Amino acid sequence: MTHAIYLDYNATAPIRPEVISLVSEVMSEGGNPSSVHALGRKARARVEGARRQLASLVECKAQEIIFTSGGTEANNMVFNGFEGRKLIIGAGEHDSVLASAMQQNAVQVPLNTDGVIDLDALNSLLSTIEEPALISVMMANNETGVIQPISEIVELAREHSALVHTDAIQAVGKIPVSFSNLGVDIMTVSSHKIGGPQGQGALILREGVPISAGQKGGGQELGRRGGTENVAGIAGFGLAAEMAALEIDKISALAELRDHLEAEITQYCPHAVIYGKSALRLPTTSCISMPGVGAELQVMNFDLAGIAVSAGSACSSGKVKASHVLTAMGASDEAASEAIRVSLGRLTTANEIDKFVEVWQKLYHKKSPRSAA
Repeated sequence: MTHAIYLDYNATAPIRPEVISLVSEVMSEGGNPSSVHALGRKARARVEGARRQLASLVECKAQEIIFTSGGTEANNMVFNGFEGRKLIIGAGEHDSVLASAMQQNAVQVPLNTDGVIDLDALNSLLSTIEEPALISVMMANNETGVIQPISEIVELAREHSALVHTDAIQAVGKIPVSFSNLGVDIMTVSSHKIGGPQGQGALILREGVPISAGQKGGGQELGRRGGTENVAGIAGFGLAAEMAALEIDKISALAELRDHLEAEITQYCPHAVIYGKSALRLPTTSCISMPGVGAELQVMNFDLAGIAVSAGSACSSGKVKASHVLTAMGASDEAASEAIRVSLGRLTTANEIDKFVEVWQKLYHKKSPRSAA
């Protein structure tokens, strides 16, 4: 990392050195996992070993895992694979869900001011739909860290014969996630959020749930995604999953650093807003407004200070825009445009948090017209 302080784990976690070594080793081996010779069998063993490692992390059956090129492809596979079903999504979903689902006229369920999906509104909506629907609600929000009541959503869905998909990309590796216990039908995960390679993800599909193939080809990945598997990326994903499973308690302890950060900032600036503060959140994520200072200016100033953070949301041009997540929580466009996301991870230290707070306070004092009030 070029930055002295990296606080953008929700964008991508630094790849683990052990994963880099393994990926390099597997790339040097070669071999197509569909080949029957020794090299092919070794490549197949790498893929299936990683499948078991990921299955252990998220508590599913290995045969329920379909490897993909990333979380975005996995999310797109969900909506393309159930074409014709009525789609219901949360109002704060990731763009890879929104862009795909809204093309099929999905209905959005509102969030409350804490960023939690309105279960009463979901129940009312399900009651108006005659045919079985597909509900998609993310497990933990990528901008605020707010954790959604997935088990309760599953209960409502069962009453209406609906399927449930959850985008668990931000949750896996940060909180315990059990596919089998949640009762969801489909889940998506991503490698680079847990220190694995970028460009690798997975769709987890409960046995017996039918879905159209995301890619037609040679029948790889249980016939759901044709094309030669990215053996090195999959192997790296598997190792990252195995290592992440051992770190859950360590990641949970980061809540103390996050709470310290928020307490210091709100004590210095009572007008600062911590989005989702009253809800159950990931221990690693804080979405903070700096009154009177735009998120783009904040990100640039932190960057100059050697600290990497993100604005709440960014479009492909790199220009910061008001977050649809925060506006769904009731924030005005102006207030939403003043929020940044700080996301901690396995390498974050208390000294780094103190440095962030110091830079935040100086920037607020220097740039905000409200600091003189």
